[in-house]
Amino acid sequence: MTKRAVTKETGFRHFIAAASYSWAGFLRVLKEAAFRQELGFFMISMAALALVGATIGEIVVAVLLFLGLFSMEAMNTAVEEVIDRISPEISIVGKHAKDLGSFAVTCMIAACCLYLGFVIGKHVLFGPA
Repeated sequence: MTKRAVTKETGFRHFIAAASYSWAGFLRVLKEAAFRQELGFFMISMAALALVGATIGEIVVAVLLFLGLFSMEAMNTAVEEVIDRISPEISIVGKHAKDLGSFAVTCMIAACCLYLGFVIGKHVLFGPA
């Protein structure tokens, strides 16, 4: 019988363990230039939404879209790390996996941009509703 590599926590200890793994993941993705740029985009976007008088609902939707972007960036980084670990040589399968992760991030960036363009444009062109 093989020994488990990690002890499975339960109850409140599971919550604490999960939170520590999430924090470690945040610290890891923070090392990625793309993630830091996306954080900057988020801060500028929040300032722009506040400046044009966006509603709380519009800001909440924007925050949710950016959380989707951040999670997609984290998953893309995870895919890249796994591919680099298991397939250090250049392979077409590894390239496809990395390209698909990149495409997913691009889709989320496009969703954020489209939404921001709509909300900011609406407030600039038509004023408060």
